[in-house]
Amino acid sequence: MRAQAAQMTPYGRIGEPEDVANAIAALCLSDGEWINGQLVFANGGFF
Repeated sequence: MRAQAAQMTPYGRIGEPEDVANAIAALCLSDGEWINGQLVFANGGFF
């Protein structure tokens, strides 16, 4: 079932906790200083 779900994502794999941590870190660093009022979905494109 995990392999089938992974095939349905544009990235081709199931997300890991590190992926969510990287999204949070990007928002906390200066790279994300102009991002505000947005919903950030760390789901590999699987909606």
